[in-house]
Amino acid sequence: MTTHLTQASLMSVHHSVSDDDEEEEVGGAQRAELRLAISEDEEEAGPFSDLTALVMRYRHGDRRCCVLLCVGGVIVFTAAFLLAYGIFSGRYHCSQAEQGHEQQLGGAKAPSEGGAGLYLGELRLMMRKLLQDEDIHNTVSRVSRAAHPPGSSEGTSLASEILQRFRELQMDHTWTESLYATLQFPDRSQRSSLSLVDSAGRVSEEIPLNPSDYCPYSSTGNATGGVVYANYGRPEDFKWLKREDVSVAGCVVVMRVGGGVSFAEKVWLAEKNGASGALIYPDPADVPQDPRRLGLNTHTAVSEHVHLGSGDPFTPGFPSFNHTQFPPIQSSGLPLIPALPITATVASKLLSQLTGPSCPRPWQGRLPYVRCVVGPEFSNGRRVQMSVQNVMKPILLNNIFSSLEGRVEPDQYIILGAQRDCLGPGAVKSGVGTAILLELARTFSAMVKKGFSPRRSLLFVSWDAGDFGNVGATEWLEGYLSMLHLKAVAYFSLDQAVMGDEVLSAYTSPLLVDLLDAAIRQVEHPKHAGQSIYSQAERDGGSWRIMKPLYLNSGAFSFTAFAGVPAMELRFTEERAYPFINTPLDSVSRLQEVLGGRLGVTGRSLGELVGEMVLRLAHDHILPLRITSYAQTVLQFSAQLNKHSAELQSRGLSPQWVFSARGDYSRAAETLQRAIDYSDLHEPTITRFYNTRIMKVEYYFLSQYVSAVETPFRHVIHGRGNHTLSALTEHLGLLTSDPGRFDESSFRRQLALFTWTLQGAANALNGDVWSIHNMHRFTH
Repeated sequence: MTTHLTQASLMSVHHSVSDDDEEEEVGGAQRAELRLAISEDEEEAGPFSDLTALVMRYRHGDRRCCVLLCVGGVIVFTAAFLLAYGIFSGRYHCSQAEQGHEQQLGGAKAPSEGGAGLYLGELRLMMRKLLQDEDIHNTVSRVSRAAHPPGSSEGTSLASEILQRFRELQMDHTWTESLYATLQFPDRSQRSSLSLVDSAGRVSEEIPLNPSDYCPYSSTGNATGGVVYANYGRPEDFKWLKREDVSVAGCVVVMRVGGGVSFAEKVWLAEKNGASGALIYPDPADVPQDPRRLGLNTHTAVSEHVHLGSGDPFTPGFPSFNHTQFPPIQSSGLPLIPALPITATVASKLLSQLTGPSCPRPWQGRLPYVRCVVGPEFSNGRRVQMSVQNVMKPILLNNIFSSLEGRVEPDQYIILGAQRDCLGPGAVKSGVGTAILLELARTFSAMVKKGFSPRRSLLFVSWDAGDFGNVGATEWLEGYLSMLHLKAVAYFSLDQAVMGDEVLSAYTSPLLVDLLDAAIRQVEHPKHAGQSIYSQAERDGGSWRIMKPLYLNSGAFSFTAFAGVPAMELRFTEERAYPFINTPLDSVSRLQEVLGGRLGVTGRSLGELVGEMVLRLAHDHILPLRITSYAQTVLQFSAQLNKHSAELQSRGLSPQWVFSARGDYSRAAETLQRAIDYSDLHEPTITRFYNTRIMKVEYYFLSQYVSAVETPFRHVIHGRGNHTLSALTEHLGLLTSDPGRFDESSFRRQLALFTWTLQGAANALNGDVWSIHNMHRFTH
């Protein structure tokens, strides 16, 4: 009996250790119990072996041996019993104590009986089994069956269907929030036009336009002048024109879609350089235009809004809540010149008639019959006249929410969102994101019913008016900004998530990089069976290529740059650009043709990738965010400052303060990380304390020295404005490129405000005022 009990005890311990090897995320307390079990067995192994040998050697011996045998058996039996009781009783009391602590923290619900025993590996397998391909394809088909702009009957019908889908999932909370925002649409009574006029201003040729093609938030009115070709309309393109003495003042600037520059940035730069109007076209070199190979036809234009910002441009920095009286203010990002999207055919007609200097070789597109010159004159002496006729309208918007409440820290939110509206069918623009959002909501809801108890709350949101600059999402952020920086853990944008199935890109805050790196190792590539996304990326030149900076039109940008919430937007694409985005041809049939009929599979893979990261954020005791990431970003800037150190000091500017602030931030982040590593992460009070500090790291980088109304994107790394690190770097570069334009007093102010923001982040990470150790102290 003694032998059997001991073997059973050893088998129990061995089984527990095997489970620990299989599951990466076994809690610290459970690991401690396993180590205790193993160490105690190792201490018992010696006497037990000796005792067995004694029994074998003296099985026919005297009574003394029998007594020793009995005593030994009792000792072994007692040890095995106490060991088993300690393990199972300890687990039970530990679970009860943890539930007690959870109830003390704001009345959080105790974990369900099934969820209490689920490890991360089990949850991952459960999620993979529940995610479905078919639902994703069906939802994309439904969403993209017709154009569904905000305020339209089709848009309202779709909103009702999504609200009903959320309600059917029976999650903890489902609701809508409505608001009025000012959107711009083509004027039905007057059409925008484009024509060629002679030297006397008489129209000599009318150029046909599609009346539905327009740039939301363009200035209305007329513009007449010569034409200047400005490539992609990037800052470097306008600088080249200036160097070549080609003036764009009073001219209509023609620019190509793409080049890493949004429509809003193109128009803003054209206006800044004195242009009277802007025309934007898709060049065959950038947007495939061979219909036989799934290309855009040359008679289709690409439309995009031109507000250099996000949200309602008539309530910048504050929310468009109903019936609230606002002061007469509008966003400085609204353009003052008219802008129109034109087709490749129209662009070819205009550019083929230009005279002037030849453009650089990289500027040469693939328009037929066009010799690349920059203008501004026409060979026949004519000029271009454009007229934009749009109207502003107050539109009722509806954001739709559904949530699963966290069982331990319910007031910490992991947010997933997708744009619902679209000016066209929008299979990619709004269909894919909405489908993956609903599928993840269904999957996590089913997981909760099967025993998953998320520590933190999951919030699923369908946003309205995304085509007008993420208006619905930004207005919600503006309305709840004071609360979200305390409660929002991270945001995942699902917009335009599938344009192909080959290359993954992640536009992300650096705080989420480690989380993504772990996730791409777990998820299979949708096109390469048996290979993870990570392994495929390594074959293609390195997984680091997946990570990209946030950009202005991203659905994730406002969350980080405006609200200080770590955010990410994921996207599968092809090497060859998806040509139909922001056009009436963005249909599910064309998307399926691009994907070879694998829309459901690719959408599911993207959903699994996001789900993997959400699981970690909802499951882990300590939020897995890389709090040291910004120290590296500032280090790179410090290296540039160091190169100009002598010249700066000759002007009375010392970079030492920035170096000191960077060091303080780096030390504070590393100290906090070490404290976390050596803490008891099963103690709710401790984890709550650390998570609160981790969640505010992104918020610390919002500059407190600029106005949220005048400069909404206050983040010093990802934002826009003179307070940002990019503006500071650009100004620093003038020391070598154009010393005459270097403004010492302005640079001094920029450097001081950036440094104070960084120093403030370092001080905040330290926690208590008596824990701050920097150079700003009185010394004898």
